[in-house]
Amino acid sequence: MFKHLQGSAVSSWEQNFVRQRFITFYQRTASDLKRMNLDLGSRDLSELKQRFPLLLFKKTKPVTVIGPYSHVAKLDKFLHPSPRSRRGSEPVPASGRLSNSSPRQRSEEMCPICMEPMAAKDTEQLRCKHSFCKDCLKQAFSYKKVCPVCGELYGVLKGTQPDGGYMDISKDPIPLQGYEKYKTIVIKYYIPDGIQKEEHPNPGQPYQGVSRTAYLPDSPEGQAILKLLQRAFDQRLIFTIGRSTTSGRSNVVTWNDIHHKTSKHGGPSHYGYPDPAYLSRVREELKVKGIK
Repeated sequence: MFKHLQGSAVSSWEQNFVRQRFITFYQRTASDLKRMNLDLGSRDLSELKQRFPLLLFKKTKPVTVIGPYSHVAKLDKFLHPSPRSRRGSEPVPASGRLSNSSPRQRSEEMCPICMEPMAAKDTEQLRCKHSFCKDCLKQAFSYKKVCPVCGELYGVLKGTQPDGGYMDISKDPIPLQGYEKYKTIVIKYYIPDGIQKEEHPNPGQPYQGVSRTAYLPDSPEGQAILKLLQRAFDQRLIFTIGRSTTSGRSNVVTWNDIHHKTSKHGGPSHYGYPDPAYLSRVREELKVKGIK
């Protein structure tokens, strides 16, 4: 995938940056997936596949559905419609126009989830200014408390990091490159082996745990990042279960889109120092997950 970079004049640092950005994109996409089991009864599965092309339907009993959480919410609403959504469309005036509003105004009156007109009393607007049917938003928030349009976080985000691990903090008197005035904060993570739960990719299957060591400068900014990382660990956001980007193995504990410095030396291309922009980057990664 990155072959075209290797033979060019692009530096190893730039190649590594591209890899990290791709991994970030992949992990964000993967973390947005929702898994749900459905008893379809006499419903035609092929019809649902045509109506919801972005969802993956597995022919199991019950049927397993995997896809972006907003699309899973649409499917759930389609299968279990509210009384309001069962009503027919509004009558079209003789002029053939729904209203005198502009196309943009009309689109803003449609719920982005169910794509039906929103009644004023049944509409909820988030602080990001996006509006939804109250029932649709409630259903979407039951999967993940983020705006289905822009992804802004609402409430406390809980991750899928396996239980039973710990985060140990110690100090090393030898400084990191670029932070010669300070000691080094040593973070040791441990997640034991276990069995995957419903929130994981393959429920019921075993997963391989992990031990990782990371480093921060014991500077005021480094100490602030440490506190944020501790909060992220408590909210189960540091690790997840998936496929290792280094070994290619599946069902293993992996980093969850919050990059760590696992080496004291070598610079960004070796996940080490010096890297003057690292602390600001990881702060932004934590902010995306509501840790700030």
